[in-house]
Amino acid sequence: MQTKSDFLVVETGKEPVASVIWAHGLGADKYDFESIIPMLDLPDSLPIRFIFPNAPIRPITVNGGMEMRGWYDIRSIAINEKEDAEGVKESARALAGLIEEQISLGIPSSRIILAGFSQGGAIALYQGLQHPQQLAGIIVLSSYLPLHNTLDEILSEFASSTPIFMGHGSQDPIVPVELGL
Repeated sequence: MQTKSDFLVVETGKEPVASVIWAHGLGADKYDFESIIPMLDLPDSLPIRFIFPNAPIRPITVNGGMEMRGWYDIRSIAINEKEDAEGVKESARALAGLIEEQISLGIPSSRIILAGFSQGGAIALYQGLQHPQQLAGIIVLSSYLPLHNTLDEILSEFASSTPIFMGHGSQDPIVPVELGL
């Protein structure tokens, strides 16, 4: 369970009517994407709650076991091989908990977007596809679907009706664009 210090909450107005849960990339933290909010130039009539969670600090095998914030371990340069299934599932459960918290605060699941960059995008996509309630959408930047071999097992009945935006730069030196297709 995450504590309030494990995530940053930014509201663009009083009484938010929607939420965006945004997961950062490997080695970053909850402040990584806070600066994008003013750039979105959101209308005052659409108050949104942004939740930026911190990934836990854990050793990352491909970085020589260095401890850093990561949603799961990356055990190989070929990031879709030797995947840390338990770490992926644990982090997906953390995002699911944040979704449930937003629902308890009065935001319907259909007004909640999961978003993330790189490793955070992988977790957002993985959880979004299996979430048992309709979400407003999933935004995935420079990322891929982890545990893709389990896709048939995890898809919720809402996966096909959830809008997904995936963006990936062709010059990404970490996540090959082929994995984001």
